[in-house]
Amino acid sequence: MDYRELETLPAEDLLRWALTTYQHAFAIVTSFQLEGMVLIDMASRLVDHFRVITVDTGRLPEETYTMIETVRARYGVHVEVAAPDPVELADLIHTHGPNCFYRSPELRLLCCQVRKVRPLERKLGTVQAWAVGLRRLQSETRATISKVELVAGRFKLSPLADWTDQQVEEYVQRHDVPRHPLYAKGYTSIGCEPCTRPTLPGEPKRAGRWWWESGVPKECGIHVLPNGTVTRLQSFGLVCAAEPGSAG
Repeated sequence: MDYRELETLPAEDLLRWALTTYQHAFAIVTSFQLEGMVLIDMASRLVDHFRVITVDTGRLPEETYTMIETVRARYGVHVEVAAPDPVELADLIHTHGPNCFYRSPELRLLCCQVRKVRPLERKLGTVQAWAVGLRRLQSETRATISKVELVAGRFKLSPLADWTDQQVEEYVQRHDVPRHPLYAKGYTSIGCEPCTRPTLPGEPKRAGRWWWESGVPKECGIHVLPNGTVTRLQSFGLVCAAEPGSAG
């Protein structure tokens, strides 16, 4: 199927194409927020077996681990968990401390790189295509995302890119899709426990992510670069020997 034709497919048709074309070489990558859960539920109605990948950064809220068990019980899916390299993580913590992400956007991105981006990159080496729950209405930095993107010769799919909040909610209600427990506590975007808080009335959905930062994209680097470019961060470079901006 032509690349441009894939971009026009409805979410279910695009997901069906990926599941049938790539089979075990395709996976849904999710942190179990609503959009990811919609993709999991949708896939369960299309095929009997499919892969789900998530990243355990080591700092996730307990409720996210509950969601892993919920997916296993509801859909019969063995969730594949990617974890940080222990040597890289030990180096980060030894050099910058366990909560370095509070001190600067650069250190926060380095923490995301070690705990999240690099583990996922290693896991994605086992697939030829993957799907994520990105939507254009989630934030300004995601407003131009495509449904189909080529990343290092592999397809990254965002089947729900053109969905509205209402469409997501309607699907969840219609199919009784499990919800992450933190939504009931006021969270509208869910990541690591120390880096996420409930949003306040009138705040953007991702305002609860890294809320102490200003003037930088509310992104970890998997989907959006620090300059706001929508892509997957690669070759960020691990430099743990000195604080950003210091000599050496």
